Amino acid sequence: MKLWGTVRKNNEIIRQHTIEYAGLTRGMADEWDELIGPLCHELDLSRPVMLKKHLKELEDFSRVVFRADDFMEPVDFDKFEIEIFYPKKK
Repeated sequence: MKLWGTVRKNNEIIRQHTIEYAGLTRGMADEWDELIGPLCHELDLSRPVMLKKHLKELEDFSRVVFRADDFMEPVDFDKFEIEIFYPKKK
């Protein structure tokens, strides 16, 4: 599985990074905070507050959007988006 994180300001990507987790497939990721932490570190972000709605979006749509008010610290961007790409079935 791959996580693609993008930081957007005025609808333009200002930073992006992809992390691959070999061997993880849909339904195997129980602790999203542990998976998202390294992505936030690479993008030089604090971790956003993970609410139930964020977890539901990840589960249902393989995508989540965090806005500035989802962070405890002030941020210099509009959105932090994460998309999940699962391995294709053979």
